[in-house]
Amino acid sequence: MSTGPSAAPGADPRAAVPGRAGALLAELGDRAELHDLYDEAGAPVYHAIAGSSPLEVRELVAALRSTSGAVLELAAGSGRLTMPLLTLGRELTALELAPGMIRILEERLRAVPAARRDRCTVVPGDMSSFELGREFGAVVLGATSVSLLDATGRAGLYRCVRRHLAPGGKFLLTAVDVTDFGSATTEQVMDVDCADGTRFRMYEHWTEGADARTVTVFPHPLDTAELPITVCTTRIGVFPVAQLEAELALAGLVLTQRRSLPATGSHHHDVLLVAEVAA
Repeated sequence: MSTGPSAAPGADPRAAVPGRAGALLAELGDRAELHDLYDEAGAPVYHAIAGSSPLEVRELVAALRSTSGAVLELAAGSGRLTMPLLTLGRELTALELAPGMIRILEERLRAVPAARRDRCTVVPGDMSSFELGREFGAVVLGATSVSLLDATGRAGLYRCVRRHLAPGGKFLLTAVDVTDFGSATTEQVMDVDCADGTRFRMYEHWTEGADARTVTVFPHPLDTAELPITVCTTRIGVFPVAQLEAELALAGLVLTQRRSLPATGSHHHDVLLVAEVAA
């Protein structure tokens, strides 16, 4: 899993943040602390932002209604999808690698009714390499998290999914197509208003042909942010959905559905893929 812009050993990681986000980070100097979006400091930021776009969650929950049996959620994060999945009344295993995310998820689970909480098992683990010793009627990977993995990681993901799918089980995942990013160097700036009242300004930077885009998040407005200012960044893979479909086929997973998800108003265009193990 990518954990942020890469820099040469011993180099300042701030130098790896490109575009206007990098310039703003340099301007802030020692007033800002740079963190990965998935570490202990970044997890609350991710949690706040993830809850601001419920459309994908509704689509995944609706798609899961056509499946049966226990559900395995990969890269569960802070529970953006976990909580809605528990309303389906099914046994749920939530796998997550980042300790900060697990902490938030477990805190949220303690606040739900025991009957619902008892159906959920939280497992620390890497979505590209895990062994749970059982099969599931559905495996789901939301939030376009497959983009966090390189080619080797994706191959590991597919192998693990195949091992854990029960006969007739379905693998549901979402992805972002590369065609949504235009040409040459593009930089998108989005203001995010979160349900908890916090606000962020998100910068996404991508150069045509690069294998990843850089996402950097600042509190907004900066002049009211507490010091030191927490700035979070990560690198997310960029590849055509057609490539993802080809990889699934090579891994023995047959695509049964591809559906564009409702637009969120940004440049993103998410796609829902549903696959089954080849006969």
